[in-house]
Amino acid sequence: MHNISQIETSSTKEETSSPDILVVSRTFLPKEGGIEEYVYNRCLQNPERVIMLAAAFEGYQEFDRAQEFSVHRWHLPQIPRLFGLGAIIKQILNMFWSFAIAIQLYFRYRYRYIEWGHGYDFPSILLLSYVLPINFFIYLHGNEILCALRNPVLKKLFELTLSRATGIVCNSSFTRDYLSEKFKFNTPTYIIHPIVRPGKFGDKANIQEYLEKSRLNIRTKYNISENAIAILGVGRLVKRKGFIRIIENLNQLLNQGLDVHYIICGRGKMQCELEEKASQLQVEERVHFAGFVPDEDLAGYYAACDIFAMPTFFDTQRASIEGFGIVYAEAGYFGKPVIASRIGGVEDAVHHEENGLLVNPDSPEEISASLTRLCKDKQLREKLGNKGIELARRKTPHSILYGVRS
Repeated sequence: MHNISQIETSSTKEETSSPDILVVSRTFLPKEGGIEEYVYNRCLQNPERVIMLAAAFEGYQEFDRAQEFSVHRWHLPQIPRLFGLGAIIKQILNMFWSFAIAIQLYFRYRYRYIEWGHGYDFPSILLLSYVLPINFFIYLHGNEILCALRNPVLKKLFELTLSRATGIVCNSSFTRDYLSEKFKFNTPTYIIHPIVRPGKFGDKANIQEYLEKSRLNIRTKYNISENAIAILGVGRLVKRKGFIRIIENLNQLLNQGLDVHYIICGRGKMQCELEEKASQLQVEERVHFAGFVPDEDLAGYYAACDIFAMPTFFDTQRASIEGFGIVYAEAGYFGKPVIASRIGGVEDAVHHEENGLLVNPDSPEEISASLTRLCKDKQLREKLGNKGIELARRKTPHSILYGVRS
């Protein structure tokens, strides 16, 4: 282990007059992901007040230099998996360095608040609340709650953390309600939904021209005619995302004379199973695996599709739930109607019959009916897509945590 004084932290900007909020997240941009994007959007709202602390990631130096707020990083060694022990070791190191450097930064900045960007590694913020004269807010996205429920000791510690917090920030009403159901606390709770950041998709000089060109290029790449219906899914290729349920419906859509294609953006262990299912149903020419698509290229795929469909479901055994689903908001941002499940925080992102259609993920009939309805009704697709644009622009300022509304 290094001494705290030997830790490399990259402060990328001159210190502002009074940055007073330390935002901590073990995962942060340029690593792409929902929590990373959520925390970054929070920092952008008050860059003059924020000091960011996160684990290092490939390409972080160039990213950090471009920010309007100071960014400090801790570095982790390459850790082998060691039959599952690697993940535990990594979590312990994340907790140690976030705790140690937070103390170091306190004596440098004398910040007054900590915003803990996720509920993972919560023992660190719990201990910091006893060591430093600060108030703290803890952010919850859904899966952290399931993790804390796995062990009665962790549950008690998590409950104590919630009770000592100045405020709890949930990404959806579902996360808030689920938290209240499982834990006892009297801490004020706030709902701040994830937002769509246009800059996530790259700095495009003429965005409309770019989208039109990308739509044409992507549809040409997969041999999708302009009159065909392109359905899109974006996410890790895991069971709970529901990709296989769309594949299972392609034949019934084709049998109705609908020219449909399904594009899947993402990678994961389930790809072989999805490819095999498409082959069994003889729709392999209609299912297109785009693999991992960088954020800056995702806009083109949203533009290329006509419907965004991802009927997710609970996977409590793997501690995985849909706390919100930023991809639904992103699809709406690009004017695309959504088919999603009536579960978790999805209902905060998708309003039934407004910007999309909500279905029971365990009802093949509902999924099939919704797909058929949207594929056949272009006017409905446009109506839902237009509302999606409106909803994607909503924004709750983080200043409400400090009693300020704007």
